[in-house]
Amino acid sequence: MPLNFDLALLPSSSVLLPLAAFIFVSSITPGPNNVMLTASGANFGYQRSVPHMLGISVGATLMLLVVGAGLGAVFARWPQLYTLLQWVGAAYLVWLAWKIATAGRVQTGQAKPQPLNFWQAAAFQWVNPKAWLMSVGVVAAYTSPTAYWASLALGAGVMLVVNYPCISVWTLFGSVIGRWLQSPRALQMFNGAMAVLLLLSLYPLLAGGGHSAT
Repeated sequence: MPLNFDLALLPSSSVLLPLAAFIFVSSITPGPNNVMLTASGANFGYQRSVPHMLGISVGATLMLLVVGAGLGAVFARWPQLYTLLQWVGAAYLVWLAWKIATAGRVQTGQAKPQPLNFWQAAAFQWVNPKAWLMSVGVVAAYTSPTAYWASLALGAGVMLVVNYPCISVWTLFGSVIGRWLQSPRALQMFNGAMAVLLLLSLYPLLAGGGHSAT
């Protein structure tokens, strides 16, 4: 792949707008990231969830760049590596669901639950099936062969700009709900529902489709 950074060869707005729309829809629809952010907003508030949101946006953008640089070809040659990654991601999602379900139950002597930090959220993108689908989708459909690296950088820039406001909506939604969940029992029930939704996001993978939602 030639290192062509000629910005004059970048796609016009007729491609930029569909690219932004693709990332918008992929980012704002329900799924693992957004379920986790809703729970985080309800349990910890918007401000304490900012590192979690930044980790998602930066991690997804970095993934897009790495996939565009050639990691996708590695998985195409050795698909069993991607299958292994999917199941590692599934196991991690189950663990996260348990953490969410028990977030409202703090026993005497136990440390209080903490929101995901930047690095944890960024690392999660590498085992999030939808993050892979978003990255592959952008590289396959929205990069230009005549200006590949410039168009890849453009896609990453759009990802970073569009993704954060979309996922913020879910954190804000959770923080608003959290104000109504004053009793520990109500918060536990909400966290349990979020954990179930997170587990349900595994269905496409367990059914063999290998797809999920952000």
